[in-house]
Parts: sequence; C-alpha cells; structure tokens
Amino acid sequence: MPPRNSPAPTDLAREAVARLRSMADPECARQSRTFFKQVDEVDLLGIKTAPIRALARELHQRIAPAWRVSEAVAFADLLVRSRHFESKALGLTVLGRFRDSYPRSLLATTRKWIADGHLCNWAAIDTVAPVVLTPLAARYPQLEPRLIGWSRARSQWLRRAAVVAFVLPARRGERLVQAYALVAALLSDPEDLMHKACGWLLREAGKTDMPRLERFLLRHGPAIPRTTVRYAIERFPPRRRKQLLEQTRG
Repeated sequence: MPPRNSPAPTDLAREAVARLRSMADPECARQSRTFFKQVDEVDLLGIKTAPIRALARELHQRIAPAWRVSEAVAFADLLVRSRHFESKALGLTVLGRFRDSYPRSLLATTRKWIADGHLCNWAAIDTVAPVVLTPLAARYPQLEPRLIGWSRARSQWLRRAAVVAFVLPARRGERLVQAYALVAALLSDPEDLMHKACGWLLREAGKTDMPRLERFLLRHGPAIPRTTVRYAIERFPPRRRKQLLEQTRG
C-alpha cells in the first residue's frame, strides 16, 4: 500500500474523474465525435490531448515518490473501466510514466481490457498501444510473439493493437521484419480501420528505408487494400505516389 500521505488508487481515480468532468466541453465533444463512425462505442467529455497530459503530469508528480507500478496499474484499471474516453486516456497516460517498471503480467491485463470492451475504438487502441504495449515488448522481448499473435484474434481492436504497437519502433528503423510480416499477414483483413493501421505502419517503416517499402508494395501489389497503399506512400514524391498507385493496382 502507498504511504499515508499518498492517495490510494481508488481515491485518486475518483478525484481524477471529477477533475475531468469539470473540464468537459460539449462543443469540443461534438466536434471530436465526427472523427468516429456512427457505430463506434465512444463517449466523450470534450477535452483535448494537451490538458489531459498536463493533468497526468500533475497527478504523477504527487504520487511518484510513493507509488509502485502496482498502484499505477490499479489506477489505470479503474479509469479504463470508466465511461469516457478522456478518463481512459488519463489512466493510461499516468500508467505510462511507470513504463520502466512494467511487469510482464501487464500484457495479459491489457488484453483483458481490450477483450472486455473497455478499449473498443481506434482512439483508445492508439492510446494504449504506444503507451503500454510498445514499451512492454521492448522491456520483455519474449512477449513479442504473444503480442504479434493478437493479429490473429477475432477482435479487430486486438488486431489493431498488435499493429500500432510496432509503429514507434518502425519509425526508428527497428523491428522492421516484424512490421512487414504483420502487414503481410493482415492483407486480407476486412476492416477499414485495419487497412489504415497497416498503411500507417508501412509509412513509418518506410521512413528509414524507402526502397524496402517500395519493394514490399510492388511485391504484394493488388493484394494490398487501396487504403493501405495510399497511407503507405504518403512520404513519396507526388509523381512516384501516382506511379505506385498504378503499379500496385494489378
């Protein structure tokens, strides 16, 4: 348990939710909702990313001297189960500040959050993947095959999490074998959001090795969804983008 002068996870979670509710902006929520499909399960308070990060920084400063990673996971668990996206994002952002102490068990915890429907839209997945899954796989390389295995899950959110977890390493020119293998395995995925995620991963993989990206696109050609191709080629010069769109059409 944390020392007396440090709030317990339940108390801090209650305070954090109240703080977020006081910051709610219905007009911002309305505008943000337009980035989601009508069927997406997302409830928004209408708070931009910067204020959420600022609040996470403030909360972390209070708890850093006393909390262990177990308290941070408990706090995140409470907020991830909250209704609003901003609460989930805050919990995960605070947890991210404990990344150097992540336990292996956090992979199973995160999978359960997703499988149980607590993280069930693209914004929630794109928050948890780089904050939790990417550093977790870096800390425990032996977990990487299990994470990649999520790409075969029935849940599109688990599949998307597996892809997005490799975006930051790919941007640095790391884990490229895994990145390209993931995309190749998901070329027939039926979900548009997966096409976009795969294109995003390819675009970042190409950042440090454009010829390798080009070879991949030309090798798989018509098998690659058009949305994936368009995302993947965004950094090519306009003329080459047009050529690649034609050359991959089949």
